[in-house]
Amino acid sequence: MEQEQQIRKNRRKKKRFRLRGILFLLLIAVLAIGAYVFMQFQSGHKLAEENSELPTIAFDGDPENQDYENILLLGVDARGEEISRTDTMMLVSHNKQTDEVKVTSFMRDIYAAIPGYQSYKLNTAYYLGVKETGQVEDGVALLADTLRTMMGVEIHHFAMIDFESFEKLVDIAAPNGVEIDVEKKMSKNIGVTLNPGVQNLNGKELLGYARFRADKDGDFGRVRRQQQVVSAMKDELISVSAIPKYPKLAGAAQGYIQTDLTVADQIKMATSIAMNGGTGVERLTLPVENSYSFTSYSHAGSVIEMDIEQNKQALSEFLSQPLD
Repeated sequence: MEQEQQIRKNRRKKKRFRLRGILFLLLIAVLAIGAYVFMQFQSGHKLAEENSELPTIAFDGDPENQDYENILLLGVDARGEEISRTDTMMLVSHNKQTDEVKVTSFMRDIYAAIPGYQSYKLNTAYYLGVKETGQVEDGVALLADTLRTMMGVEIHHFAMIDFESFEKLVDIAAPNGVEIDVEKKMSKNIGVTLNPGVQNLNGKELLGYARFRADKDGDFGRVRRQQQVVSAMKDELISVSAIPKYPKLAGAAQGYIQTDLTVADQIKMATSIAMNGGTGVERLTLPVENSYSFTSYSHAGSVIEMDIEQNKQALSEFLSQPLD
């Protein structure tokens, strides 16, 4: 009897010992991962500091919900004190339940009712907001309000990047380049020469590809290529092997991207999409076919006048979101 009790005691001791060993190993792993994340973030942050620190931008986004998150992605010709227009305007929608990503591009020449101003091209809203107060956040807010008023869509966050910073971030995220099938020779007004065929493009080449519009498709072709670039970058970053780059990218982003998203939110979203969102990026360009016409106004130049209701319906169906 005593012998059996002793055997049970010895077994319990061994179990406790193994449990302590496992907990100790887990603790070491957590500390190691934390140290790695910190070092990688600091490495990226050092790159950001070499570029210059960007000011924190406040943004009055729509209330968060459990189903989806819409991020207004803006690309500008310049940054800092210079006032520019938004060359790229996209709404990146992240479905929190499925981790699907959808990208809606807005043509910059859309004739839009800008709150507090007369109607202008959509890409003028940011310019007017910054010009009025000198504050970048006012430009972002005015463009977001213009889209909310016109399309009834929720906008929860924003991210803005200039072209030089885009090149640098691409080279950090994809040091071996991003695979793109270049459909034709491109060189006019993009700073590089691209030849047809599947190839890996570095940051400068990828930016040139996204900006090219010297063909019959004009801005519509350029928007399509911008969406293609976003999709290719997403494919580059969703692989499990890319996850270790996230802390470094998040650190570098502090000097390259202006956003109201916290570093933790950036890493969390990227990791969630990488681990679960293996599907491709769905894309939509507004205005949709057969819903617009070209016209001209003395104060705004050549513009695209679109059927607002037709395009709101198309956007709602594409995003599977209710619009006001």
